[in-house]
Amino acid sequence: MVRIKVCGITNEKDALKAASLGAWALGFIFYKKSPRFISPYKAKKIIELLPPFVTPVGVFVNHNLGAMRDIIGHCALRAVQLHGDEDHHFCHRLRRYQVKIIKAFRVGSDFTPATVEPYKVDAYLFDSLNKDAYGGTGVSFDWTLLKEIKSTNVPIILSGGLNSQNVIEPVNDLKPYAVDVNSGVEETTGKKDHAKMKVFIDIVNYITGPKVKEHL
Repeated sequence: MVRIKVCGITNEKDALKAASLGAWALGFIFYKKSPRFISPYKAKKIIELLPPFVTPVGVFVNHNLGAMRDIIGHCALRAVQLHGDEDHHFCHRLRRYQVKIIKAFRVGSDFTPATVEPYKVDAYLFDSLNKDAYGGTGVSFDWTLLKEIKSTNVPIILSGGLNSQNVIEPVNDLKPYAVDVNSGVEETTGKKDHAKMKVFIDIVNYITGPKVKEHL
């Protein structure tokens, strides 16, 4: 079964609804320039209400290690997503804080599998390349570029403009470890549409979950 991460959580209601619908992880964006920015104080309050098996993921863009350390500890994050220009040395230093590390790569036409090879992380996340924004643009990318990724031992998380209308084909073809959805299940920027979340999660679960055979 492909897991589902709902990113860009900004409020308690959306977080609890996503968790109740079966989201595996929730993303909290600590990048102040993002329209979905959430303060560590507010994120902590929401995370404290989550069920025990829902993973809170902190999304960071070019933060320094000290700031990340403080937020990881304050919010009790279990995973971090590096969505900026962090190199593999930075990822290695981040290991000291004992969190799972997801490194995001923005995929453009010149993307090559060699880009990911130096990164010894817990998962790769692939998003759309946009020179003016670090994710959350609602724009998809040519996911067939990922078929040449050799590091199959590293889980792949597929992102980039996913919604209930376009998620089926890339999931069936790539069989990623997880999918990451943000703007594709929003009512307005930073506020989730609960009906869209349910449809998206139901579709992913249906196409990737165990099929029950009918007895005639």
